[in-house]
Amino acid sequence: TERGYGVRGAVGCSDRGNTAVSQMRPGQVDWDHIFADLGVRWFHTGGIFAALSDTTAEVAREAMESAHRHGTIVSYDLNYRSSLWKAIGGQARAQEVNTELARLVDVMIGNEEDFTASLGFTVEGTDANLTELPVESFKRMIDEVQAAYPNFSVIGTTLRQVRTATVNDWGAIAWSRDTGFAQATQRDGLEILDRVGGGDSFASGLIHGLMEFGDLELAVNYGAAHGALAMTTPGDTSMADADEVRRLVEGSGLRIQR
Repeated sequence: TERGYGVRGAVGCSDRGNTAVSQMRPGQVDWDHIFADLGVRWFHTGGIFAALSDTTAEVAREAMESAHRHGTIVSYDLNYRSSLWKAIGGQARAQEVNTELARLVDVMIGNEEDFTASLGFTVEGTDANLTELPVESFKRMIDEVQAAYPNFSVIGTTLRQVRTATVNDWGAIAWSRDTGFAQATQRDGLEILDRVGGGDSFASGLIHGLMEFGDLELAVNYGAAHGALAMTTPGDTSMADADEVRRLVEGSGLRIQR
């Protein structure tokens, strides 16, 4: 990843060619053992894995179907990457794969580009540079998504308005079939060291909140806080622990810890 700075945007390269995970094929993993015998409660996958090769989408389907047979929750991060899909059919193939896999998802995660490119939904009032992020338009899009996919129990999306590569306005909203919409604390002018990994950290924070607390508002705040913290450290793997995320959610994260 080239982090970018100021007016120079970040550049990412998904260096996944010929990796072991890209060579996976259906039948290689005993998913029933994982979900039934080992009791795994939550399975997470997404559009990047599905785009790695001609076979990985079928592996994802196999795993998701097994998870549902055994009552395991399935979450999916759309994570559209044109550089990955172009080798196996482009955006048309991405929509074909993702609209099929979406029928097996309980918790769907993605940003505005992901929902447009992967599932064909649009957010009114946004442009290519994301200079405006109208929350009500995002909510209308989510309403369309949940109506089209009645299997979704939760939908989460980040709200990133890019001022420069190093200053973003950052927030998130989530929806559940039980409680409706919840919006995370908005962090305007968030200073960015390395933006890569912010979305993944939002997803993991949201999932943590849903699993540990069962509260959508708390979960979306954990997701947004974790994403914000991840973008203050280098690399795409979060360096924040649960206590640091909790302190930021509670508004006490800036004081020095000794």
